[in-house]
Amino acid sequence: MKMWRVGLDEAGRGPCLGPLVVGLCAVPINDVALLVEAGVKDSKDLSIKKRRELVDWYKQQMDSREWKYVVNICSPQRIDAALSKDGLNILEVDLFAECLNSLSQQLSENVSILADACDVNPQRFTDRIIARIRNWPWQQSEMDSIHKADSIDPVVGMSSIFAKVTRDEMIEEISQQVGFSVGSGYPSDPNTQKILGQLVTSPLPHSELRWSWATIKNKWMEKYETPPPIRNESINVQKTLF
Repeated sequence: MKMWRVGLDEAGRGPCLGPLVVGLCAVPINDVALLVEAGVKDSKDLSIKKRRELVDWYKQQMDSREWKYVVNICSPQRIDAALSKDGLNILEVDLFAECLNSLSQQLSENVSILADACDVNPQRFTDRIIARIRNWPWQQSEMDSIHKADSIDPVVGMSSIFAKVTRDEMIEEISQQVGFSVGSGYPSDPNTQKILGQLVTSPLPHSELRWSWATIKNKWMEKYETPPPIRNESINVQKTLF
């Protein structure tokens, strides 16, 4: 029985607009070197063009090498609901666990899992994820979480690339939907700041905004001089699991 390396990372924790995306990649341990040879690294260190090329290249290997990937897309509505309850860290624990539960339906061989920790306490992050795995399916397997794993481990790096490319594609779709560029979605992006006023409109802010973010609340207050509406607590779980 061969051993697989599994990596997980996220993209879009900080933006005030658009989804939070978690990516998972799984390759046999003996294939990890192929990722390095292809130029896989932390998605932040790669151009948009290179990230997309690597996603296409990875998908081309899936039939012959049986590589796996999972992408979990979390809507702004679910993010707002989570912030009103358990918080962003627990939401990310849930999203990472959902990816692993999806993988468990595809892969029964032993795995070595590494996640990019989304908690100041990496062990706590690991323990919380493991507690959410249904009937831990992998014998003689292990999981660990560390900070900046995407810059250390190529499988986590590939996961970060999938997450980033998916989020970028969805931001492009939002721009097409509203009829103008929304920038990156980050509060620090001048292009995003410039268009927020057009998306913060009565009676409700645009559905792709994170209403609970301070940036959105402040923009609403500037425009209407009243607290913004509270998003309906019903959770619209938007996910794509491959």
